[in-house]
Amino acid sequence: MSPLRRPAARAALVFAAVVAVDQVTKALVRSGMQRGEEDPILPALKLVHVRNEGVAFGIEAGGQTLVIVLIAFALTVLLLYFARHSARPLMWLPVGLLLGGAVGNIIDRIHQGAVTDFLKLPKWPAFNVADIAITFGVLTLIYVLERRDARDPSPA
Repeated sequence: MSPLRRPAARAALVFAAVVAVDQVTKALVRSGMQRGEEDPILPALKLVHVRNEGVAFGIEAGGQTLVIVLIAFALTVLLLYFARHSARPLMWLPVGLLLGGAVGNIIDRIHQGAVTDFLKLPKWPAFNVADIAITFGVLTLIYVLERRDARDPSPA
């Protein structure tokens, strides 16, 4: 088995799970709630239906095409890095999370013209499963890159 095969399979599994859960939850919100509707589900968490035409947290980015091109470039860089460093422990996890989250939101941009967000915390913009995956993907990537492998005697 090639050194890239097992980590790639794991990343693909995480990717598929993120995209599936993201798209199913967004479809449920779009079919079950009117845009702008809010429903408190916990004291500090609301279920909402928001259409986000910007990028992360509603920040405007200058058009859908530019956003998709920039995301595609970032994902290409991530995949190239993964191909060269797939043997690094846990590298497959942030790659799967980041790819799944980005693709989940790109699917919305292409098919809906904007991203469906549906979770809302106080004093925080609405977000979705893809955004959660991207956030945890970045945190996990930082961990993986900063973590010193016990087998590697060189300093981190």
